[in-house]
Amino acid sequence: MDVENYTTQQVAQKAGVHKDTILRWLREGKIQEPDRNRNGWRVFNDSQVSDILNFANGSQGSINLVNEPAEVYEKTNPASLKIAQLHKVDWDFNNANSSYLTHSIHPYPAKFIPQIPKTLIRELASTGDTILDPFCGSGTTLVESLRLECNAIGIDSNPLACLMSRAKTHVIDEEEVEILVNLAKDTEGLSENFSTGTLTLFGETLYNYVEKHKFKGVEDWFDQHVIEELSYIKEVCLRIENLRVRDLALTAFSSIIVIVSRQDSDTRYVRREKNTKPGDTFKQFVRALRHTIKKSLEFSEEVITPYKAQVLQSSILLPPEIPPVDLVVCSPPYPNAYSYHLYHRTRMMWLGMDQPTFKQDEIGSHRKYSRKGKNAATADTFRGELYTILSWLTHMIRNNGYACFVIGDSTLKGERIKNDELLIEVAKGLGYKVEANINRTLQSTRKSFNPKIGKIREEHIVILKNRLN
Repeated sequence: MDVENYTTQQVAQKAGVHKDTILRWLREGKIQEPDRNRNGWRVFNDSQVSDILNFANGSQGSINLVNEPAEVYEKTNPASLKIAQLHKVDWDFNNANSSYLTHSIHPYPAKFIPQIPKTLIRELASTGDTILDPFCGSGTTLVESLRLECNAIGIDSNPLACLMSRAKTHVIDEEEVEILVNLAKDTEGLSENFSTGTLTLFGETLYNYVEKHKFKGVEDWFDQHVIEELSYIKEVCLRIENLRVRDLALTAFSSIIVIVSRQDSDTRYVRREKNTKPGDTFKQFVRALRHTIKKSLEFSEEVITPYKAQVLQSSILLPPEIPPVDLVVCSPPYPNAYSYHLYHRTRMMWLGMDQPTFKQDEIGSHRKYSRKGKNAATADTFRGELYTILSWLTHMIRNNGYACFVIGDSTLKGERIKNDELLIEVAKGLGYKVEANINRTLQSTRKSFNPKIGKIREEHIVILKNRLN
C-alpha cells in the first residue's frame, strides 16, 4: 500500500493556516522536520500531517493564522533601545556557521559573515521594509533581508557579483529544479569517458565552441582538456532559456573556474600546477551544480514569496534610480584592501564580462591605491567617494532611517588609516547622527589578498541615522 505524501502548501491548507506559518513552525522547532523527495522538496506523511493538525488546533485555538500579523521581527522598542540592544551583541561570532542556505554556492573572498546583516536587520528593520546594500558583493545582505521578511535592493559595479546575487536570491520552483537536475545528470555521463579531442556538442565537434570561448592568455591558466570541458559547460549553460535558471547554472560554472585553473587560490593570483585530469572539470561542475540545487531549495523553502530582491549593476558613484529605502546595511570596499577585478579575472573572462570597465569603477582596489606619482589615490580620494555616496543616501533613506557600515582600517604608504573615523567625519558634515561605532575582532582564519591588510584584525560597525529628510 502506497503512503500518501503531502507538500508544505497542502499541509497548510489542511491546517487552515498560511504556508509561511508552517515554515515558521519548522524554523522554531514546533513541528517535526519531514523527509524530502528526490528533488529536495519537503514531503509530509499522514502521521506528520496529523501531528501538525493537532498542534494547529490545540496550540492556536480560534486564532485565524492565515491573516495573523508577521510579528516575529516587528519592532516596538524606541530607537534608543534598539541601539542599546546592538551594543549587547557579541559581534565576533566566533565559530558561527556562515555557509548556510545559498551563502555557500560561490566563493567570494572577504565577504562579511551573514550574522552581521542578519542582526542589524532584525533589530533596525520591520517586516516589509526595504533594505539597500549599495555594495552588495555576493548578495549576503540580500539573502538575509529576504529571510527576515524584507524586500532588498543590491547595487554593485562587478557583473560577477550581480550574477551571484541574482542566483542566491532566486526562489526556485519544481520545473526549474528539474532543468538543473537533468543538466547535472547529462554532464555526469560525460565525465567518465572524456578524452581531449573526442567530444561533440549539438552534433558538431567541440572545436568551434572552444574557439568561440577562448580569450587572451587562456592557455597560460588552463590545460587544454580543461579548456574543452569548460567551453562545453558554458555553451550548455548559455542555451538554457529560463534566465534565472541560467544564472544558477552559470554561478555553479563560475564557482569551479579557479579550482580547475592554474591560479593558486581565490586569494593568491599566482600560477601553480594542479594536475587536473581529463573529466575532472565535468565532475567539479556536477558537484557544484548539485550543491547549488540543494542550497537553493533550502533557501526557497524558508523565504516568504511576497518579498523580492532587485539587483542592479552600476557604479555607486553614478547611482541608478531606486525607490526610498528604510535601512542600509553594507560593507564598502576601502582603500588598498582588495582588487576583486584581479582575483576574479579568469572567471570574468570565461563569462564574457567587461573586466576593464569594472577595474576602472572599482572603489578601494589595491592597485588603485598602490600606484606611485601624482595619479596615486590617497585617503582624500576615499573621503571624496564617501561624500558622494553618503550625500546620495541622504535622499534615499527615509527620515530617521539607519545606515550601517562594516568597515576596516587601511594601510597607505606605511600609514594606518582609520576608515571608521573618516566615514564618521564625512557623515557628520552631511547631517547624519552617529548612533554607534562598535568594534569587532576578525577571525584569525580569514584570508586577505593584501598581506598588510591581513595583519589588521579588527573592523568597525558604524551606525548612522539619517536626519535630513
